[in-house]
Amino acid sequence: MASGASIASAPSLLLFILAFLSCSRGIALVNAITVYYAPGQNPTSTSADVASYTGAAAYNPTTLDPPALPNPMPQLSLNFNLQSNAAGMSIPQSGAFLGFSVEMSVSNQILGKNSTILQVPFLNLLATIQQRSGSVRVRVGGNSQDTASQVASLDDGKVLEKDLSGVTNPTQTPPLVFTPDLLYMMRNISDFVNVRWFIGIPFNDSSNFRLEIAQSAQVILGDYLIGVQAGNEPDLYAAHLHRPTNYSQFDYVGEVASLINDMSQTPDLSVAKNLLLIPSVSGTWTPEQVWDTGIVDALSSNIAWLSVEHYPTDNCFAEFGIGSPVNVTELWPTYLMHTSAQSLVQPYLNSTNFAQQKGKPFIMFETNTASCGGFAGVSDVFGAALWGLDYGLLMAASNFSGAMFHVGGESVYYNPFIPPPTNQSTFRQWTVGPVYYSALVIAEALGPSNVSQVLEVGTESQSAYTPNYVIYENGQPVRMVLINFLSDSSGNSNYTANIQIGGGQTGQSASIPSQVKVKYLTASSVSQKGGYTWAGQVCALKSLKILVMASHVLFLPSIQTFGSNFESDGRLEGTEIIETISCDQTAQICSVSVPAPGAALVFLTDKSTETAGAASTTFATTVETRTINTATVDPSVLATSNGRNGSLPMGSSSKGSANGQVVGVREYMSGFMVVLGVGVASAIGLLMRVV
Repeated sequence: MASGASIASAPSLLLFILAFLSCSRGIALVNAITVYYAPGQNPTSTSADVASYTGAAAYNPTTLDPPALPNPMPQLSLNFNLQSNAAGMSIPQSGAFLGFSVEMSVSNQILGKNSTILQVPFLNLLATIQQRSGSVRVRVGGNSQDTASQVASLDDGKVLEKDLSGVTNPTQTPPLVFTPDLLYMMRNISDFVNVRWFIGIPFNDSSNFRLEIAQSAQVILGDYLIGVQAGNEPDLYAAHLHRPTNYSQFDYVGEVASLINDMSQTPDLSVAKNLLLIPSVSGTWTPEQVWDTGIVDALSSNIAWLSVEHYPTDNCFAEFGIGSPVNVTELWPTYLMHTSAQSLVQPYLNSTNFAQQKGKPFIMFETNTASCGGFAGVSDVFGAALWGLDYGLLMAASNFSGAMFHVGGESVYYNPFIPPPTNQSTFRQWTVGPVYYSALVIAEALGPSNVSQVLEVGTESQSAYTPNYVIYENGQPVRMVLINFLSDSSGNSNYTANIQIGGGQTGQSASIPSQVKVKYLTASSVSQKGGYTWAGQVCALKSLKILVMASHVLFLPSIQTFGSNFESDGRLEGTEIIETISCDQTAQICSVSVPAPGAALVFLTDKSTETAGAASTTFATTVETRTINTATVDPSVLATSNGRNGSLPMGSSSKGSANGQVVGVREYMSGFMVVLGVGVASAIGLLMRVV
């Protein structure tokens, strides 16, 4: 790379380069990129300024190098013979398997301002999942729910307010007050998108349960209310100074019984008291320690869900001085192997069997890459998307009935999605994180049929870097998800899955399809932040040199993505590209290449799930909270713009001016849009030179 040039400092430029050409199969990334800046345009800073970053954790630019490739390398050609009615298939799964857990204290940032002003990007993000799955599960709760109190109203029409002076626990979670309008906001969201909700009973005072939230939710949410949590991580209550040091699982069971008694004597709780979700332990107690109390049998008619909450590790020492420090550089590679998902799921296999015996669904109610906010460079990069995909599918294959990725706000690294800071909301958009892509792919892999069954498949030569799953419907293999954790932009670490479809356990032969359709989830490396592509494959050149004449951002809609930080309105942007791969019908094999890094969703039949759950729907704003001075030009573009040498018509955006027209950024950029084709160099003209 030329001296002074930094792709890391120009993610939009990298997106542009990756958007160049589509290829018919797999993905090949640019082997060498050289960026030449015109005089006066050389950047004054590069990614070295990461060390001095002091902004919100959600947008931290810290990156870690991709782990080195293993030595020896794993087998990169794997053979799969898929059987009908295969042994070991999971219980039937919902396409809404992966949902989202929104910390109650940030729900007014994520869901909307109040019941009349909803966050449109949030609606779009949920609609994108619903389109594939038919519904979406969202929980509003977390640590902040246990100290929440419902009040009739708050100043300025707010739906909740934090008591920052009342923090009394090590995780610095502030007590909340909220109004019923929070629940009306949730119901109004469900009127647009088929969202099913979990709430929680405040559990900080078990001698006087505050049941107002359940009363209001039963009336307002109606059938959209599917679960009521009774205690959030009760095994941590003593450590967080919320209970005596000798608080045990038997004490918890007694409190749940008291809660049910109180709910039975309270009007408008006839439904909610039978939707309880317990015990939501985090790992200090094992779930078996709770099952062994006999709670499920004793209170079965009131229990709708069995639940746990668990994160692979924590960053609590760095955030709150709790526990021990973590060496993130050593930890990072562990997220990029199937052994991570296996270690997370294995402790709960007994509980998934127990849940089936009791006729209850078992859900991972809150999880993500690490508690206490996650890690910069681990939780917010492409590797986390692959980790979440593998973890989610292994939970589905292991008879969990769902899982929820947590949304914690600006102070955490792991958000599936997050709005911009409120003081930047007029000129910045949302940031979509890596684990949202995990949920999107799983929703499309499972589909809305509610009869999908998941089976992890492997071969004797399969490694921890290449996990694979088959999705069955009515006993027949219909889709596969293939994952490659290796990070190698040369293409030399892509692996090939050779897929045969057998005739079932009877050994009868079956005809291989003439072709399969494939959607790819890709990025340049496991360390890439944002700009991941879903069903938007790109080819590249062996060598690419670019002459940047100005700092204007080019966006060519050749890749389907939610963009990088502050770039999404909740809709996939760009052109969807679905690969068609011809099968060898003589050898009865379909060979699918999986990029390093990346994942492939393989459709073994002509049945698509992209719009099987609901029609494609997007939402536009119909209410404006600011009606003047609303021009939205990216400040970084404006700061270095040369004004197009004065060639633009002079105008004013001031209210009441003679010429009040505003030139929008898309219109301004239209002069730079190019159509890729044979004449790439001539089409781009003065802007860049391709060599």
